[in-house]
Amino acid sequence: MGIEIGGLLGLLLLVANVYAIIRTAGSHAGALAKAVWIVAILILPVFGLLAWLLFGPKG
Repeated sequence: MGIEIGGLLGLLLLVANVYAIIRTAGSHAGALAKAVWIVAILILPVFGLLAWLLFGPKG
């Protein structure tokens, strides 16, 4: 995989993580739930994002 592809995938992951964090911060979930999801997304960018997509706050 060339550096161009890797850089593009990294940028897409960054954008998706920022989107997930913004959506989580604006959700109606409790403060503790928001904090846990945001920390999970930051510490485990790929797995945290996938978990958020599947199980995260929906509103």
